[in-house]
Amino acid sequence: MRVAGFGFRSGATLASLRDALAHATAALQPALPVHSIELLATAHDKADAPCLRALADALGVPVCGVEAARINATATLTDHATVRALRGSGSTAEAAALAAALIHGGPGAALLHPRAVSTDRLATCAIAARTQPPESRP
Repeated sequence: MRVAGFGFRSGATLASLRDALAHATAALQPALPVHSIELLATAHDKADAPCLRALADALGVPVCGVEAARINATATLTDHATVRALRGSGSTAEAAALAAALIHGGPGAALLHPRAVSTDRLATCAIAARTQPPESRP
């Protein structure tokens, strides 16, 4: 399972999120196709934002709103002081991606790269994925 986690300001648009996602997928080696993303994630209070819902609709994937306590408890690669002061985590995008991958994909998920920032600086995106194959069931 591959999860794109997002952090974004209130002024972010669909274009902001698309741009952050494009930067995040391009940062991976090899680059990750956007159509391989299976879930979008963000902080619970932003899960119904029109820009995120529009991106989810465009990609045909669901959105996972991650509770604040889980965001705060998830270690991130980035430690942005402003985000930590507002959200209790160094990166909402990284924490949301990793937490959602663990919730929906099971143990053994990891961030693939630190968050990427949109050109307009209104959105960030990080990709997390399962690192262990799913357990086979008899």
